Amino acid sequence: MRSAILVAAISGLAAAGPVAPRDTTAQNGIDLSAFDAEPAPTKVGPAVGATVETPTYDPAVAKAEASKDAAANPIAVSNSTLTARTVTPAGCGAKQPDGYGPVSSPDTYDTFMNDPQFSTIATNAQVPAGYSLSFSNKQGATECTSYMGLYTMKTFDTIKCQQYCDAAPSCYGINVYMERDPKWDPTDACPNPDSITNYKCTLWGSPVTAQTATNVGQWRNQFHVGVTGSNGYSKDAPPPSYTDFTGPVAFGGATQAPKSYMGSKYYPGIYNPEQCAAACKANTKYDHDHPRADGTYDACNFFNAYVLSKNNVPQGTYCSLYTQSWDKSYSTNVGQWRGSDYYSVSSSYGYTLTVQDAGKI
Repeated sequence: MRSAILVAAISGLAAAGPVAPRDTTAQNGIDLSAFDAEPAPTKVGPAVGATVETPTYDPAVAKAEASKDAAANPIAVSNSTLTARTVTPAGCGAKQPDGYGPVSSPDTYDTFMNDPQFSTIATNAQVPAGYSLSFSNKQGATECTSYMGLYTMKTFDTIKCQQYCDAAPSCYGINVYMERDPKWDPTDACPNPDSITNYKCTLWGSPVTAQTATNVGQWRNQFHVGVTGSNGYSKDAPPPSYTDFTGPVAFGGATQAPKSYMGSKYYPGIYNPEQCAAACKANTKYDHDHPRADGTYDACNFFNAYVLSKNNVPQGTYCSLYTQSWDKSYSTNVGQWRGSDYYSVSSSYGYTLTVQDAGKI
């Protein structure tokens, strides 16, 4: 996960020579080479037909991996399966768990998608305390790189979904929606079985936006899966504080510092500023162990962590590291264009090393 922005380059961990000075001129926008270098996670939502996928994201593991990555690349220039049940009607696959939502009549995809009762359910749903409504009554479910897990519920229960999110580390968004699913697994002998309506709750490791509601269903043989009454909610609370750092301090955008910029790290997927903290510490350790000839080194004393989005769809955690701290007045970059794509900044927070490192052996 090496950033390409810096002029200096370190040949390897075993290098004994001093680290070349970093470019300390003013920043000029977001370094998108760090974003380009990382492959996006391939799992962007629940598996087709899944009714539950318990979140498995472990922030401690992510922190350790970020620390390991920063040391190796210093800045320098589980799905559940359904057990088979009685096969009815003849020729159909396994019977699915009962859906608890109403079934439209006649039982067709078009009727489901145009049934006003689902819009009423969605628009009357309660906004959970501590969350903001990101979108309402969409005919598409969220899909993006920060997918965490799925629960199927007995009602359109936004509060229950919020409770699932609050219990999952690094969960910052939820999507509650109604999905038209087959009552039995479709087969060639049973291509279009009767439907059920499931109330689904998905958890996300980033805020959700209207632009993420792009999963409009799919065909399963001749059965058309549909999504409607889709509501998205994003958590209002800031990320946690971390050991040895003061913060988080809410920023208005990405920091654009006139000097002291060390470089950037980018972690696709779930938003977790603790990865930035780990990278900050690991880069300081590396630089401390490889000082300049005069005994000085670049110490990471501050980092800015934020969600980088492409066309308003969250992509991952972007970290900018600095040798000195900067306040909110310098967080002026809210986004930038590259061709027809707009890269925007949200959930931006600053963290300052509590005991500043002077960068001198």
